Amino acid sequence: MTRRPDLPDDLENTLVASGPRSDAERLVARLKELGWTIGVAESLTGGLVAAGLVAVSGASAVVRGGIVAYATDVKQSLLGVDATLLAAHGPVHPRVARQMAEGVRRSLGRGDDLVDVGLATTGIAGPLSPDGQPVGTVHLAVSTPLGSRVDSLELHGGRDRIRAEATALALRLALDAL
Repeated sequence: MTRRPDLPDDLENTLVASGPRSDAERLVARLKELGWTIGVAESLTGGLVAAGLVAVSGASAVVRGGIVAYATDVKQSLLGVDATLLAAHGPVHPRVARQMAEGVRRSLGRGDDLVDVGLATTGIAGPLSPDGQPVGTVHLAVSTPLGSRVDSLELHGGRDRIRAEATALALRLALDAL
């Protein structure tokens, strides 16, 4: 896992328009340019990624929706995460994040048409770890028609900081994929 020290201390700047353009604004603009849609599957971030996107004026043109799959069985039932994978490794695993991102593309698509970009977050924000992995273990995934990518990170700080940083990094991961 890697640590991403390049984030500002004030993570709010990456989520809301406070500078020239936030990452969420840039992502929405890029999706509009491509004519693509996005769906978000969140566990660790509990809806923060989707909230950051829909805070952008005009986001309704590209945001299909979000699924907060906080419970393990919801990851399997709504996002199609493999039950055997969940049983073997639990909900905080790189392959779980990848399957969440791929699954939200199907779940929020129209008929046979997939959502163009699936973005997913899973991890442990603390203060305790239910399965022994370090607090701050985070897996972020993006899936597009061009393929899927997972970033596995170990973030530091309190619960709110870890969730905010994971949200900011998820938006950047999606931007990098486009």
